Amino acid sequence: MRVLVTGGAGFIGSHIVDALVAAGHDVAIVDNLWEHGGGKTENLNPKARFYQLDIRDAALADVFASFKPDVVSHHAAQPSVAFSTKDPSYDADVNVKGTINVLRCGAAAGTRKVIYASSSATYGTPERVPIDEDHPQRPESPYGITKMVGEHYLQYYASAGGPAFTALRYGNVYGPRQDPSGEAGVIAIFTNRILAAEPIRIDWDGEQQKDYVYVGDVARANLLALDGADGAVLNIGDGVGTSVNELHRQIATVVGRDVKVEHAPKRPGDVRLCVFAIGRAKAALGWEPQVPLDEGLVRTIDSFRIV
Repeated sequence: MRVLVTGGAGFIGSHIVDALVAAGHDVAIVDNLWEHGGGKTENLNPKARFYQLDIRDAALADVFASFKPDVVSHHAAQPSVAFSTKDPSYDADVNVKGTINVLRCGAAAGTRKVIYASSSATYGTPERVPIDEDHPQRPESPYGITKMVGEHYLQYYASAGGPAFTALRYGNVYGPRQDPSGEAGVIAIFTNRILAAEPIRIDWDGEQQKDYVYVGDVARANLLALDGADGAVLNIGDGVGTSVNELHRQIATVVGRDVKVEHAPKRPGDVRLCVFAIGRAKAALGWEPQVPLDEGLVRTIDSFRIV
């Protein structure tokens, strides 16, 4: 199968590319290597074709016309909640207009399906936990808004004769290759700083709980979605809530040292509790997480030690 991965040089996208290549698929990558987006040349799989291109660029149509992807795994995005609150216009330009361009190019090229990276940020503060896919979407950040809007465009293009879709709403994805230099990705940030014996910052009181899912499990969900769950919206998470304070304790234990903690106020757009119900992904794809948090942390920390 020919699969185009947008954002395929980034943290999540590069793991998906590796899994696709290992499974024998013909893979192409579109990534603009934006410094704030996480795309890096060292993440590129040499067995995949690479197009350095922004998803908003008109030249994307030429990539679709020449490669003719059967499926697009759409992971290129402005990925930061914090950045989105600082520049909502840029966030919308990339995440909405870029997604429309991908869908438009896919429709013109005869692409069968788009697998879309959505987010827990579309839910906002939950009314109930665990959060299932029927929970109201009330995003509290521009990033969450644009990811929700992207889901609506998927539905529109599918109903208008364009590609089918599967939307995967990710929990907090972590693992090797996650960029520790930004404001997102608490596990990568804590790991990098504790390994370097530098202070860490904990926002709010640190008792906010999120659903953390290992990137290898996310890549496997994308592979399963190639041929399944058309028209579905699925939560992809661990189904377990873990506090920021608990992450700090576990990472410090694995590293074998602790560091000073600096406390900061609540970040705009952050929510208190986000834990997924993941039964629908199991029913639709036969998917459930295989890497528990303690094992995933060891794998992640080991990868940072190597770097």
